[in-house]
Amino acid sequence: MLSLENARSWYSASDPVHGFDHVARVYQMAVRLAQIEGADIEIVKAAALLHDAGIEADRESAAKLPPETRASHHHAAAEFAKTVLGEEGWSEERIAAVQHCIRSHRFRDESEHPQTLEAKILFDADKLDAIGAIGVARAIGYAVQARQPTYARASEQFKRSGLGETGEAHSAYHEYIFKLRWLNNRLYTPSARKIGVERHRVMEAYFVRLAAEWDGEG
Repeated sequence: MLSLENARSWYSASDPVHGFDHVARVYQMAVRLAQIEGADIEIVKAAALLHDAGIEADRESAAKLPPETRASHHHAAAEFAKTVLGEEGWSEERIAAVQHCIRSHRFRDESEHPQTLEAKILFDADKLDAIGAIGVARAIGYAVQARQPTYARASEQFKRSGLGETGEAHSAYHEYIFKLRWLNNRLYTPSARKIGVERHRVMEAYFVRLAAEWDGEG
């Protein structure tokens, strides 16, 4: 039977970015949103538990994975979900619904957008965990894992295109500029957008202050 505790073995306990703690928060938020929005809660729970699974849980961090592996983790998770749910006796239709949720939750892959309410809820729950105080902590945690700086000035080229100049570090601040500051505008459900307003404010205030202090202006 699928449960949060059973999912623990699928994830690293030491990865502060995509480990079990992240999955537990996404699961709790997804259930909260599903109850408010009237979604199929069984689909939402399964998708939340499995959305980052399928990559070795004993890896010290997602940041150490080859870029192509991290970039396609949602596809690996969808295949892993098919195996797990098949063993649980789920129908092909409901397995496919969970797989769609998982495949469409990644911000950087726009090949499959969330089409169902359940997929939109997983996307929203995952993105809410990337903003606010938790989002700041995860962005810095990822930078540390990847041996990247917490802050570096973003070039005008990066601000325009998301592509840094030659030798430009991709700091936690860069991640904020490229991705995190846009997430609240990408949320689908009214309940998630409402929660996201305050989380966005907290995150934005931190990174604006970080840049000011780093440059000796704060």
